[in-house]
Amino acid sequence: MNHARRTFHQLALALVAFLSLGMFSGFAHAASAEDLDKEADQALQILYRSNPVAESLGKKARAVLVFPKVIKAGLVFGGSYGEGVLNQGAKHLGYYNSVSASWGWQAGAESYGYVVFLMNDKAVKYLDKSKGWEIGVGPSVVVVNEGIAKNLSTSTLKDDAYAFIFDQQGLMVSLSIEGTKITRIKR
Repeated sequence: MNHARRTFHQLALALVAFLSLGMFSGFAHAASAEDLDKEADQALQILYRSNPVAESLGKKARAVLVFPKVIKAGLVFGGSYGEGVLNQGAKHLGYYNSVSASWGWQAGAESYGYVVFLMNDKAVKYLDKSKGWEIGVGPSVVVVNEGIAKNLSTSTLKDDAYAFIFDQQGLMVSLSIEGTKITRIKR
């Protein structure tokens, strides 16, 4: 009986986490391509104002993938969802979603934005040709924190892609984009 009760509790917690993510994912979903373009442009400017290293990477990148708002929620089981746009210069090349699932010691909800600077043609082609890019598989992605940013310059760039997480709001114990799947969507 104890095993059945534990299984029921786990299923109930999973349902709560799923429903929480469902409620929040509506906020992460842009109403139209024009809205998403505008939100992505604004998010990129926020990142550039707060991080000069990101701005210098943006000038060198072949393309920039911007997720202006990702919602993450969880209670033991959790997930995240957001939509973004791939930019090359001033052109918007396509739209993508960012989805992840997780389990473990977690509780809470938060929103954040992230930007992936695709530094070479290999990374851009991989994103275009793959049916979904799981971060951590395929081109190498370096998640840039304050420590890495201090030692990063345009002359030391050697990886395929660099990701910046910014504008975190809410209460979650940890944040990682490792294991996030990025898939092209229609807008």
